[in-house]
Amino acid sequence: ITIRAKKEGLDPKAIVDKYDAIIKQSFKDIGVSFDIYHRTSDPLHHQTSQEFFLKLYENGSFIKKQSEQFFDEEAQQFLADRYITGTCPKCGNPNAYGDQCEKCGSTLSPDDLINPHSTLSGKPPVKRPTSHWYLPMERHEQWLKEWIETGKLEGVALHDPKEWKPQVLGQCKSWIDGGLQARAMTRDLDWGVKVPLPNAEGKVLYVWLDAPIGYITATKAWADQAGKNWEDYWKKDDTALFHFIGKDNIVFHCIIFPIILKEHGGFILPQNVPANEFLNLEGDKISTSRNWAVWLHEYLEQYPDKQDELRYVLTSIAPEFRDSEFTWKDYQARVNNELVAILGNFVNRALVLTHKYYEGRVPAQGVLTAEDHTMLAEMKAIPDRVADYIAAHRYREALAEAMNFARVGNKYLADTEPWKLIKTDEERVKTIMNLSLQISAGLSIILEPFLPFTAQKLHDMLNFGTQPWERVGAADLLATDHQLGEAKLLFQKIEDDMIEKEVSKLAASKAANAAAEPEEAVAGDLMPFKGETTFDAFQQMDIRIGEITAAEKVEKSKKLLKLTVDTGLDVRTVVSGIAEHFSAEEVIGKQVTLLANLAPRTIMGITSQGMILMAEDRAGKLQFLSPAKGVDNGSKVA
Repeated sequence: ITIRAKKEGLDPKAIVDKYDAIIKQSFKDIGVSFDIYHRTSDPLHHQTSQEFFLKLYENGSFIKKQSEQFFDEEAQQFLADRYITGTCPKCGNPNAYGDQCEKCGSTLSPDDLINPHSTLSGKPPVKRPTSHWYLPMERHEQWLKEWIETGKLEGVALHDPKEWKPQVLGQCKSWIDGGLQARAMTRDLDWGVKVPLPNAEGKVLYVWLDAPIGYITATKAWADQAGKNWEDYWKKDDTALFHFIGKDNIVFHCIIFPIILKEHGGFILPQNVPANEFLNLEGDKISTSRNWAVWLHEYLEQYPDKQDELRYVLTSIAPEFRDSEFTWKDYQARVNNELVAILGNFVNRALVLTHKYYEGRVPAQGVLTAEDHTMLAEMKAIPDRVADYIAAHRYREALAEAMNFARVGNKYLADTEPWKLIKTDEERVKTIMNLSLQISAGLSIILEPFLPFTAQKLHDMLNFGTQPWERVGAADLLATDHQLGEAKLLFQKIEDDMIEKEVSKLAASKAANAAAEPEEAVAGDLMPFKGETTFDAFQQMDIRIGEITAAEKVEKSKKLLKLTVDTGLDVRTVVSGIAEHFSAEEVIGKQVTLLANLAPRTIMGITSQGMILMAEDRAGKLQFLSPAKGVDNGSKVA
């Protein structure tokens, strides 16, 4: 916020006001609703956060420590992590921030950066002493480990770890097994929630102390509007807390926030944190600071009638268990081959034929055939599967099942061919068209959580009101002789010129970034080819795709990580010399290429079963060899 404010020549509140309005409107326009849309700059949040801090302070939950922090002598201020840039020690990116490298995704601290510079003056900062209040997380390792791994706290079951995603458990385990360290809960800034203590001028609460407390603040504000008691939602055992976040925020929601809640006392802990992995964009990590992004408000301004197309694609590729990638070509293919060719095609044929044959009135059902009963049985089974997937936070599979409803209808029409049968068996066609319209009505219900604008179009075309979920798959949603509305196309085909325009915009951003960035150092020439080998020798190597489910540093080693790899056939330990390029936390959930039949070796007292294959560039930087799109663990590389 403060960096953006300086770039745009505004004060931080003006920036918050500006982007709050843009984001709030974008959510509304894309069909995302909230019980309350709140912000942490609200006075109620400052009050709530300060009360939390004071309670923890009085409980002895903090320790005050003096340390040396980076200071900009020209700007005369201590520098927040994002006010410091330098060269990433992992990938060599010369524009990494003090908290994260946006190129390789590594979590960093300002001290990790090579040749750090202040973003305020552009000059190297100096170190100066300052005091802050720290949360001694090491005190909490034992109960956190029990709570995360078993779901129990002091013998009481609070959650089922089997319901947590493996990469979330793996990252938490990696943090705890690596040894939790005290973390500063205050910062030297002039923007934020002021530390409510004497002699704390210029100190504000660390964002990951006050931001999660914002959930409580928002509940308070909503409860006040709705005439409810906010404590019923945070302090009663019959309520459940879920955090929907990205993997870079797992530690804050699974470790820091639970510590804060437990130290305060009286609050429930998260029941599940179904965090997603990263969604990349056209072969690179999304970065708002580098304008490598698809801005939602711009998309909605340019394509105001294509909200559901974007919702569909993003849900279809959601990085629920591993990183995924958005490309405009894939967007085009999914819209044209799935929304247009399957869903839109089925609904259009059902309505157009009904208007053609019966003047838009629902014909009567006749005697049902075995084919009809089979189709109806398939329809009735789909809603429960969709609901189960949603409850398990597997939204990609839920959407795929909902689309299967349209596939059932498409196949039914293709198999029965009413446009041909109308010449020989008009009564049979009435039943076929009736059931096709019942499927269309069911689609208006089952698609609503995913494609609300499309569902509304269907309601309008069918002249059909909303119905409860339990009615999905029923064969009597539309009564005989019911008058339909006008038949319209649900989706328009995406043409090449739209895709070329969007790809060109991203190419312009990449070119602008390249022009602004200094050239990276090249350490040497490429390694020459090795001597000739034989096909038989290559065939002896069993190379597989696996997924890293847990990772931790190897004690007394700067280069080694101990990895747990799911090969699809087994789960094994692999010791890999990549610790100088990747942190343990950032590799969890990565699909990697593994030499699986390498003879086991003991490294630093750990038996390593295989080798992770990496690419090394001229500068000696390592990158994983991963499939462009997710494949099954255990897939063979040939």
